[in-house]
Amino acid sequence: MSKRKAKKSDRNSSGRAGSRLVYSTDPVPEPEQSPPALPRNPAAPFAVQGTQPVRVRLERKGRKGKTVSIVTGIKSPDVGKRALLKHLKGKLGSGGAVKGAELEIQGDQRERLVALLNELGYRAKQG
Repeated sequence: MSKRKAKKSDRNSSGRAGSRLVYSTDPVPEPEQSPPALPRNPAAPFAVQGTQPVRVRLERKGRKGKTVSIVTGIKSPDVGKRALLKHLKGKLGSGGAVKGAELEIQGDQRERLVALLNELGYRAKQG
């Protein structure tokens, strides 16, 4: 036999060799900590957005005939744009990228994008 079997004394209850379970003798358990406050949704519109609408348009130029939905007019830092893009990509089941101040979503997703953005609190319009 070329493989060496580990002895039962080398194993703990989980079956992994070389690790062992350690117990504490401290009589006072640590108090339970309250759950941390949930952060504000980074995909939600910022106060700076105000009533300015977000535009959703379709574009094909410079993409070898591929259709891309472009979202413009989002006043948010890069972190907020990336969080919004991730949320939209997950809901739509498509790819996308942040290019400068615009969000690009693969395919003709205009109607679904407008509905999703309105649900999040943006004022979205096609065009």
